[in-house]
Amino acid sequence: MYTSLNWLNELVDIKSFQLDDLIEKLTLGGFEVEETLKIDLNNQEDIILDISATANRADSLSIKGIAKEVTALLNKSICSSVYIKKNNEYEQKIDSTIQINKLVSEYSTFVAVTVENLTDLTIPKWVTNKLICSKIEPLNNLLDFQNYILLETGYPLELYDLEKIKSTLECSEFNLSLSSVKNPINFVANNTINYELNQDILIIKANDFPISIAGLIPNQSIAYNSTTNSLLIEGAIFSSKKIRQQSRLLGLRTERSARYEKGLNSSALIKALIRLLLLLKINNPNLICKIHTACQSHELSPRFLVLNYEYLIQILGPVENKVTKTAEYLSFEQITKYLNRLDLDSSFDEKKGEWLVQIPTSRFDDLEREIDLIEEIGRLHGYNNFSTNLPSVLRIGKEDYSYQVRKILTNSFLNDGLNELIQYSLVAEKNKTTINLINPLTIDYSTLRTTLLPNLIKVVSENIKRGNLELEGFEYGHIFEKDLNGTYKESEVVSGIFGGIKRKTTFTQPVRSMSWFEAKGRVQSLFQKLNGVFSWKVPTISKYQTILHPYRMAELWIDNQCFGVFGQIHPILAKKENVPLDIFLFEYNLANIQVMFQNGKIQLYQSYSNYPKITKDLSFFIDKTISYHEIEKTLFTAGIAYLIDIKLLDQYEGQSIPINYTSLCVQLTFQSSERTLVNKEIDEVVITLQSLLKNKYNAIVRV
Repeated sequence: MYTSLNWLNELVDIKSFQLDDLIEKLTLGGFEVEETLKIDLNNQEDIILDISATANRADSLSIKGIAKEVTALLNKSICSSVYIKKNNEYEQKIDSTIQINKLVSEYSTFVAVTVENLTDLTIPKWVTNKLICSKIEPLNNLLDFQNYILLETGYPLELYDLEKIKSTLECSEFNLSLSSVKNPINFVANNTINYELNQDILIIKANDFPISIAGLIPNQSIAYNSTTNSLLIEGAIFSSKKIRQQSRLLGLRTERSARYEKGLNSSALIKALIRLLLLLKINNPNLICKIHTACQSHELSPRFLVLNYEYLIQILGPVENKVTKTAEYLSFEQITKYLNRLDLDSSFDEKKGEWLVQIPTSRFDDLEREIDLIEEIGRLHGYNNFSTNLPSVLRIGKEDYSYQVRKILTNSFLNDGLNELIQYSLVAEKNKTTINLINPLTIDYSTLRTTLLPNLIKVVSENIKRGNLELEGFEYGHIFEKDLNGTYKESEVVSGIFGGIKRKTTFTQPVRSMSWFEAKGRVQSLFQKLNGVFSWKVPTISKYQTILHPYRMAELWIDNQCFGVFGQIHPILAKKENVPLDIFLFEYNLANIQVMFQNGKIQLYQSYSNYPKITKDLSFFIDKTISYHEIEKTLFTAGIAYLIDIKLLDQYEGQSIPINYTSLCVQLTFQSSERTLVNKEIDEVVITLQSLLKNKYNAIVRV
């Protein structure tokens, strides 16, 4: 914002400071001076500073806000206004009238005042001069007062013609209300543009007549003009999220909405409203002012923060004494003085070395944690005055375990022929569980990802369009989910895609696609190389139902926890994205994989047995609801020392098989590393295993 140095001088005595020193102080204090201009107004020279503040300092976007910062940075005090004396009459009336309405969340404060007997709309010369110095063209009407209040206090007040409202409603008494549009309506704004308002738009109504789009622009039919003799003045604090949303929906951004978008609080709203009333009263001494509406959604509770001295000096470090050239730390007295300069009430506990600091409501948006207070102390003292010595390191650091696991996985994927992919973390997909951004750059990047798989499929699709038919890759990323209770959850995952490439297994055979079993074996082989033990289970996660094939999908489990999913692409999705049907995808939760590595057994090696193997076939009927994995696990854990391998040879279901049963034939391989096994003892083992299947699963053994 453009700030007049003469106007700033009226609030803070900075005549003794050189311009360059002032600019340097502001810059080191977190304010950037974009430009300096010299102007001559009424034979008086003035310097204009174009000052910009950080996004979290909406309280400094006014001449009073800048003056308050200058007083803190230069250790000065605020001068009293030379134009208007303090008047607490209106403030006391409004404060005593305000009601609490906890049901409304779109605003924190809403105050409306009626002004009558307005006979002279002449703008004082000094107000006009200040507008010119702030690069605002004076129009010699009520808009000049609005702009002046915005410059001085930072609050965007709205003015309506009171007589026009009464004439439109055909009554002298009316109620103001704030609500969203129920049915679409047409709204002709003060800029003569007709807007169609839907259910997402918040409006202010007088009875049932919309007088303005909240926080943006008033209705043209009740706008003031040069003949206006009575006003309805609205001062409100609206939700910055809501104003941003409806500003984007309507394609409308005003100076007023821009202030609300940055975030305002109600700490000085009443004072700004009273300031406008007193300005109007300069040329209208018989002005009649009445409070029409005054309410708050909630009362502002006091906020206290604890500032620890040890933590402060640990963060900021020592200061070099310019006289003795030695390193010293900020003293208790210096820190207390800085807190006072920031207008922060505090009490110091010398035993604990802590300050209990009360945060004023005007700084609620940027002073939320202890580190924020430390930043303010450093800002006032000057970051350039602290030593730049690096802290001593007590021990040498090491790689984080999660990073080690990630490196192992990356090497395994690369060795398996997959390329690492990096993609944008925002997507356009929307459903009940997705998390949408409040203020996205574009609609295509408005939602956080719930899974990485759709983007991987799109990458393959785009590569195929460009003639790159062979792409297999993996990607690390974060996914975000929201359950039905509104609880947010963030997870780090690694996802991959492979297949879709027709190859020859031998020179004599024709090219063919990868089968489901080959793809599943590729995944299993990867974890076997990593010495990871897991099991396959029937899928239950619903978010993959439209991505993966309903009958060629499986979950990977460690102990009793699912850590990932693997499956073939859904045929409908493959057709939509124009990619091959034999594409396979996986997605693993990295936190759960770390647990698998931590709980993994040490890999041991033993010499190859010199004794022969014995194989026996075992055929049986078993309930089809029992998984093969469970059967295999039961046979292995039966305590048979010589059983080294189990293979499924055959599965059959037909007329000769009992209802709800399936026929399985497995091949059992036995071998000893100490002696040659004989058929007799192996036959006894097979009989034991047959009995186990009968007793546990009610299986029918076939001879």
